[in-house]
Amino acid sequence: MRVPRSLFFFLLIACSAQAQKGTKPLFKVASTPVSAEEFIYTFKKNHQHNPQDFTAEKVNEYLDLFINFKLKVTEAKARGLDTTAHFNTEFKTYRSELKKPYKAEEDMLEKLVQQTYQRLHEEVRAAHILLSVNAEAPPADTAAVYQRMQELRSRIVSGESFEKLAREFSQDPSAKVNGGDLGFFTALQMVAPFEEAAYTTPVDGLSPIVRTRFGYHLIQVKGRRPSSGEVEVSHILLRSSGTDEALRNKAFTIHDQLQGGRSWDEVCKEFSDDTNTREQGGRLRAFGIGALASVPEFEAMAFSLQQPGQISDPFQSALGWHIIRLERKIPLPAQKEMEASLRRRLGRDDRVQQSQQAQKDQRKKALQFIEQPQAIEQLMAKADSTLTNANWAFKPDASRAAEKLFSISGTPYTVGQFVRFAKRNQQLSRLEPRAYARQLYEQWVEEKLDETEEEKLKQQNPDFRNLLNEYREGILLFEIMEKEIWNKAAEDTVGQRRYYEANKQRYQAGDRVEARLFAASDKAAITELISKVTKGDTLTQADLRKLKVVQPYRNYERKDSKAVDAVTWATGLQQAEADGLFYLVEIKRLVPPGIKSFQEARAQLISEYQDYLEKQWLSSLRKKFPVKINNKVRKGVVAELTKK
Repeated sequence: MRVPRSLFFFLLIACSAQAQKGTKPLFKVASTPVSAEEFIYTFKKNHQHNPQDFTAEKVNEYLDLFINFKLKVTEAKARGLDTTAHFNTEFKTYRSELKKPYKAEEDMLEKLVQQTYQRLHEEVRAAHILLSVNAEAPPADTAAVYQRMQELRSRIVSGESFEKLAREFSQDPSAKVNGGDLGFFTALQMVAPFEEAAYTTPVDGLSPIVRTRFGYHLIQVKGRRPSSGEVEVSHILLRSSGTDEALRNKAFTIHDQLQGGRSWDEVCKEFSDDTNTREQGGRLRAFGIGALASVPEFEAMAFSLQQPGQISDPFQSALGWHIIRLERKIPLPAQKEMEASLRRRLGRDDRVQQSQQAQKDQRKKALQFIEQPQAIEQLMAKADSTLTNANWAFKPDASRAAEKLFSISGTPYTVGQFVRFAKRNQQLSRLEPRAYARQLYEQWVEEKLDETEEEKLKQQNPDFRNLLNEYREGILLFEIMEKEIWNKAAEDTVGQRRYYEANKQRYQAGDRVEARLFAASDKAAITELISKVTKGDTLTQADLRKLKVVQPYRNYERKDSKAVDAVTWATGLQQAEADGLFYLVEIKRLVPPGIKSFQEARAQLISEYQDYLEKQWLSSLRKKFPVKINNKVRKGVVAELTKK
């Protein structure tokens, strides 16, 4: 089965780290060493919540998997998948995001991490009034909006209702409905100035006027409470369609089946309209207060459930009708566990962003960037219409090509290097040639600054180095698995058929019956149905609406269905009770034991065929890229990971 890319990266995010120099390799794939430190780091990261896995057996099992992973990545590189435009574009996006937390001023970031973690222990309920003003608005317009907000603040201080004024004047559209009440939220869910005001204003207090990129705000703090942490739930969604009453009735009918003991996963798969989760039992990622502000009913119900396994009553939101089951409550983790994620999130937040030009100037200074203005000016003069037509004709002689334009940390960059860069990246442009040349030059400078900065970051920050390599190899692994295994297993019907013919004895079925099922919560509906089926009458939509389950003819083995197991296996109509429902089972014929047909076995077969292809492929990779394990180092790794 092909794995969705988002889930694939969630599962593989810690599958590798860059080998460290100067260490003995644990193993080599062909001539490429993989260090013991890398393997230990990866094992610990992938098993940090499973202390029972720190055994010699588990470590050696994981080593086999890790070697397989490295073989696949090696093959991807051998095929040049790390040089394609698609790979470079995708990896560049990840790389830019990964660098952000490490580029923020360290002292400021450390302070913000501490402050944010403390704020995450508390949830604030606040209401606000917003008067919108564009960040680029003329000073006179900004002053006028500020004056109006001052007048509103004076009226509130004098005793007028905040809620009433919010409904009347706030330019947040939701204020007309909620009186400006935003409910409870926690740190990192609001823009920085708003969060700062909300957390520093006392309960029942009124903030000073606050400026954000949306305009001016007044904030009234209505309450505080300890953090609720996060919850993880599964859900069944019935999207709004048809009449509300019909959807409501369907929701309560589903709830009745769950209360009657029917399997949650089975019901979810059959009824949920959330195609992204229903095959996984409706499981959602954990979320905290304020994360689902657009569906407050869902969030409120999720946090109201107390015991894992508890199922809510059906309830309605703007999306439709929901039933949810609590999987677990997750308290706020220790700060040490959250530091890495907080750094990444804060690094992307505008609260640590300075002016872009100031950041560039600071970075250039830190990287010892020195320009040669005269050489640059002479080069810009060589730009002409051939450059803006994407066919630059300039060809510097050897001495000119070696002329330095700038240096970074002592490394010189020359005219010849820029000309090659420009010719690789030139495009049709409507800019004046000199301006376009300057644009390309600035682009090249930024690229070289990025490369130098990245190398320094990798040397100074093992976490960054490891994460960068994880994403690089994760992308490569996804690409090669898609090409070599997933697509082949799903699309190669000839191969599937060949595998089935060679292994059909594996797909044995016992005694079976071909039958169809009907179920209802009311026995009278089954009695009425028996009469119609016996007469051979066509079942109408009105008949079907009385039923909770309608399954067309298919083959059943023992344990496939409680209802089928409960009746005598003989042709004809029979009744049964299971999971709180009344069933009518119509057995069309008895099917003797034997081998399942290709179609019957296909779901299981594709999964096994995928495993078969992967094993064959790995066998060929081990021949292509010999693996040599240093057993002395392996013993040391096992000892390190299993020590108490």
